[in-house]
Amino acid sequence: MKKLLVGASCLILLAGCSDQGEKKEEKKDSKELKKVTLMLDWTPNTNHTGIYVAKDKGYFKEHGLDVTIKTPGDVTADQLVAANKVQFGISAQEQVTQERTEGVPVKSIGAIIQHNTSGFMSLASKNIKSPKDYAGKTYGGWGAPIEKPIIDAVMKKDGADVKDVKVVNMGNTDFFTASKKNIDFAWVYYAWTGIEAETRGEKVNMQYLTDYDKNLDYYTPVIIANEKYIQSDKETVDAFMASVQEGYEFAIKDPKASADILLKEAPELKESKELVYKSQEYLKDKYQDDAKEWGVQDKKVWENFAQFMKENKIIKKDFNAEEAFTNEFVEGN
Repeated sequence: MKKLLVGASCLILLAGCSDQGEKKEEKKDSKELKKVTLMLDWTPNTNHTGIYVAKDKGYFKEHGLDVTIKTPGDVTADQLVAANKVQFGISAQEQVTQERTEGVPVKSIGAIIQHNTSGFMSLASKNIKSPKDYAGKTYGGWGAPIEKPIIDAVMKKDGADVKDVKVVNMGNTDFFTASKKNIDFAWVYYAWTGIEAETRGEKVNMQYLTDYDKNLDYYTPVIIANEKYIQSDKETVDAFMASVQEGYEFAIKDPKASADILLKEAPELKESKELVYKSQEYLKDKYQDDAKEWGVQDKKVWENFAQFMKENKIIKKDFNAEEAFTNEFVEGN
């Protein structure tokens, strides 16, 4: 009888422990996630894959975050981050450099791609094989102050002058449509527009910026946050970047699965499946490249490009590279 009573007592105790464990687990699961917003620089594409992977694989949730990903409208990610309207954004080094010299409190907290893969592209039928061939041609841009100095820099290396180039604003018109209407060449990321040319069977010529000036090997795109927000909530910034870093590491290891996730999270890309898969394959080796960890930035890269911007009068004031970026949230995660 005593044995039965002892056995029953044990069962009650075990049931009580189990019940307490379940309640603790429920409490843990019901813990409110911290809501933050990330504003992209453009519509979803393979530059952003690691972010969508972090969302789909639950990395954000594991780090206590509920992340909303938005695409920009009339207001840019930089403007919203500067105004503390969103916590995180996607930008580029040239924008952050200019903003820092103007007192805008935006800071880069991670490089999405280690080296600049952009350049000037043209349809092969335009017969533009080097920067000197830009003379007498029409460039289609978007009205940024840095465009002409960049064209000028590569043309000078080839003994030509940007004064001989006609510049028009092609707005949101895609490269292929604009090239068949009123432009001869444009500034593009090969990872997207170059790969798209491959999938379309379009023959193109490309002059990569880094082939003409080492100072043009800068970080584009980057993840940004307001420096005041960084100081006020380092825990959230660290959780966000740890999640994103996991996302990009997954994209590096498994580009096919990552492309599947991007297509699921951004269904508007489903008509461009082949482009997404090929672009993802191209970028898997570009995200981290020769850096010791994904996202890490080099002070020299910031200084070199700022020097280029100052020499070309894009920025007029002194630039402090150490204040423009931080590796605090990507090193050693």
